[in-house]
Amino acid sequence: MRRADFHYDLPAELIAQEPLPERSASRLLCLDGVTGEVSDRQILDLPGLLEPADLLVFNDTRVIPARLYGRKPSGGQVEFLLERPLEQDRALLHARASKPVRPGMRIATAGGDVEMLTREGDLWIAKLPRAALEFFETHGHVPLPPYITRAPAAMDRDRYQSRFARHAGAVAAPTASLHFDELLVSRLEAKGVSTAFVTLHVGAGTFQPVRTESVGAHVMHAEFTEVSAALCTAVAACRQRGGRVIAVGTTVVRALETAAGQGRLEPFVGDTSLFVMPGFRFHVVDRLITNFHLPESTLLMLVSAFAGRANILAAYGHAVAQRYRFFSYGDAMFIKPAREAHA
Repeated sequence: MRRADFHYDLPAELIAQEPLPERSASRLLCLDGVTGEVSDRQILDLPGLLEPADLLVFNDTRVIPARLYGRKPSGGQVEFLLERPLEQDRALLHARASKPVRPGMRIATAGGDVEMLTREGDLWIAKLPRAALEFFETHGHVPLPPYITRAPAAMDRDRYQSRFARHAGAVAAPTASLHFDELLVSRLEAKGVSTAFVTLHVGAGTFQPVRTESVGAHVMHAEFTEVSAALCTAVAACRQRGGRVIAVGTTVVRALETAAGQGRLEPFVGDTSLFVMPGFRFHVVDRLITNFHLPESTLLMLVSAFAGRANILAAYGHAVAQRYRFFSYGDAMFIKPAREAHA
């Protein structure tokens, strides 16, 4: 497979720059991966698409205000993006500047100096004025994705965060969860649909493009993941009652399928660098709720593995023609898998 096999044309005006006034006002494009049929719905129609025996699985990561600005001793600006907190006052950072930073350099920020220690691949290990989560919560900015071209606003602190957010560690939101508000959740509860949670701290690598022409040559970034024993029990109970496991977002897919790497879902704590591409066989996920993804991205490859590449590209073409809103603050899809998707 080639990277170009996952290209589609997207008018820039369809990239959502702001959230809708209400989370559950989004549209929902339904795709049947068996027949390729699509239908236009609303996210509030979701309870009617589910059964009481079903299990919705959410990612309960919480987004950190992970972007920070500083200045070199020369006056040049540096933009930091927190990749991961480390022990004590250390952190793993992306550092972007017009001229490279160097080991030992001290970058002045609103919260004190950040000292650059050592390189780790494309990233830096740095010493902060205090523990990373506390430091960035106080002095950082909401890390809106690069395709949102405006500056962060006060409302992004709430809207670029899911109502299920519990465990701080992500630098990007699990955006499929952003559609769920009190109204939608109450309707799902009335339907009798169960919920459960995994944790996957979304890293900045989620926005890194595939640079290799051959898809299989791409190396995925690692992200911390926890799939608990309680989640595994909830999935087993769902199976026993004849329900379907419905992943809310691609991060949930990667967490669940990582934990089922040996063919059976088991508790898992650690890093995952699972790259799901066409040919992958799913062991846990029966249905997928997800936003629209960037052309030639690993996430577009994941949904193509689930529903079939031709089906996905045709559905995306329909979404463009029908003026759906794309990416993080955009609309959603509800996907039934292709026959060959499961092991």
